[in-house]
Amino acid sequence: MALAFDEFGRPFIIIKEQEQKTRIRGLDAQKANIAAARAVARILRTSLGPKGMDKMLQSPDGDVTITNDGATILEQMDVENQIGKLMVELSRSQDYEIGDGTTGVVVTAGALLEHAEQLLERGIHPIRIAEGYEMASKLAVEHLNHISHKFEFSLNNIESLVQTCMTTLSSKIVNRCKRMLAEIAVKAVLAVADLERKDVNLDLIKVEGKVGGKLEDTELVYGIIVDKDMSHPQMPKRIEDVNIAILTCPFEPPKPKTKHKVDIDTVEKFEALREQEKQYFDEMVKKCKDVGATLVICQWGFDDEANHLLMHRGLPAVRWVGGVELELIAIATGGRIVPRFQELTPEKLGKAGLVREKSFGTTKDRMLYIEKCANSRAVTVFIRGGNKMMIEETKRSLHDALCVARNLIRDNSIVYGGGSAEISCSIAVEAAADKIPGVEQYAVRAFADALDAVPMALAENSGLQPIDTLTAVKAQQIRENNPHLGIDCNDVGTNDMKEQFVFETLIGKKQQLLLATQVVKMILKIDDVITPSGY
Repeated sequence: MALAFDEFGRPFIIIKEQEQKTRIRGLDAQKANIAAARAVARILRTSLGPKGMDKMLQSPDGDVTITNDGATILEQMDVENQIGKLMVELSRSQDYEIGDGTTGVVVTAGALLEHAEQLLERGIHPIRIAEGYEMASKLAVEHLNHISHKFEFSLNNIESLVQTCMTTLSSKIVNRCKRMLAEIAVKAVLAVADLERKDVNLDLIKVEGKVGGKLEDTELVYGIIVDKDMSHPQMPKRIEDVNIAILTCPFEPPKPKTKHKVDIDTVEKFEALREQEKQYFDEMVKKCKDVGATLVICQWGFDDEANHLLMHRGLPAVRWVGGVELELIAIATGGRIVPRFQELTPEKLGKAGLVREKSFGTTKDRMLYIEKCANSRAVTVFIRGGNKMMIEETKRSLHDALCVARNLIRDNSIVYGGGSAEISCSIAVEAAADKIPGVEQYAVRAFADALDAVPMALAENSGLQPIDTLTAVKAQQIRENNPHLGIDCNDVGTNDMKEQFVFETLIGKKQQLLLATQVVKMILKIDDVITPSGY
């Protein structure tokens, strides 16, 4: 972009290659941006809540994904528009930080922009709207802190954690098994949690899936499952009190780094070479036996000769195990990963109570279970399901539930779900708006109206009359001064979310409001868009 002057000294802007660019500015730019963001929000609106619909997305290479997780939908959607991409990133940041509430945050942002558009048409300056929204979000977060509850949990009393995870899972495909999956998620998180530091490392929870069986067969294994089997069919399928040698060196004779050629011109030389190789393998196997290993897990393969020798020497082995799995096995069994045979010592062996091979159905599929480990800080959730898409969606749903359980261990405050927190914040912000002087008052009121979008979408997706239901609940909240009343999506017969046990994490809700407000402020501040025009 360059600034030039005409013969009268009037400045004008020259844009580089301007015949190939389009430029919108002022109100038109803001409206175009708002329209783009609202289009993205509208797609996700129908996926909100327990009765939300799922989306089916096909990638360019033909993979089909069926999901109603907001972050996944937007990731797969390949949005071209830059403002649309902002909404995708908004959802992604909610997913990274909290793990849940990825749909709600986009719906909230879309509603805020919708109300901002009406204010822009009245001639209110976008910066004033942005400042008003900022004030309102602070008021809403304060109010959330005010209506939140802390609940106590311990290793023996996990009911409240399970209830909160069930709320998360109720909006997914897997909601018929939500009780079982919520319990699995909570037990998995508590198994790896450091309750003193209030920290959870989710990397220690491995989620493994296998097509076949039914969703009810999903299980939590206090140990590691590896999608491999013993390297020789005649090796034992069940070993107890195992000492595991974890190797990253190949079970084969050393090869020189340089190119080499061996000339063998007599049978004796060939025999000598074969003897040498056999002796080398013998030493390797003997080394493992001497240290006391009763199972070898190797990152690389070994040829048939080594396999045969291992079988004869009675040393079971597993080959081609991936690096991540090796690390998890090492963490679980308390072993060390050994890069060279010379370094193998008894202290570096991992210990497990039971290693068994399990086969599934009529197929040749087998998996290796490593259980009763010395350090049970690594666990595996093993998912079964009718097809690949179902398993993938269950993995995503379980990830949300694991994140919620982790957030509750970090900060055990909750607010009530079903849109009750949003309605309560909306009433509080509306009441505070009257005390704010200046044009920001309009923006604060607009924020209060926009908060109603989530309960409204919940009611709409549940097949209720959206406006009637929302106004009835809002009036009841004001009348009874009870912030726990929300939309009764599941037709239980009560609006009280406390009785329905619909909980959400406080940090998740706060993050939703703050992230949505930040993105909306950013979009409102853009008043000039220069884009390369389409061909």
